[in-house]
Amino acid sequence: MRGFKPDSFSERLENAAKARQALLEKVKAKQAEVEAKRPELEAERAKVSAERADREAKRKLEKEARAKREAEERAAAEAARIEEENRAAVEREAKAKEEKAKLARLLEEQKAARDARYAARKKRK
Repeated sequence: MRGFKPDSFSERLENAAKARQALLEKVKAKQAEVEAKRPELEAERAKVSAERADREAKRKLEKEARAKREAEERAAAEAARIEEENRAAVEREAKAKEEKAKLARLLEEQKAARDARYAARKKRK
């Protein structure tokens, strides 16, 4: 290994500078490639963004329509419930009036029977 001669400091500096320069050129070439594709990429991003906005707008419209439909259904159900309550109240009132009339007739019949018994008793004397 007598023939081996280590690099001098200046050679190492030169090699490091060349390596940095090669790396810089590689990065510049990659940057130029990216710059060339930029309009294409931006157009693709704009397209994706527009599609996303359309989907969001469609979802929003569907959500509003669903909310409106649910509100109408709730209102219809509430109206039906109120109507049912009103009908039940009318039935209860009619039943109560009927019971009241029935009780009044019963009381009148009892009074008539009592009066008839009283009159019969008076007649016998």
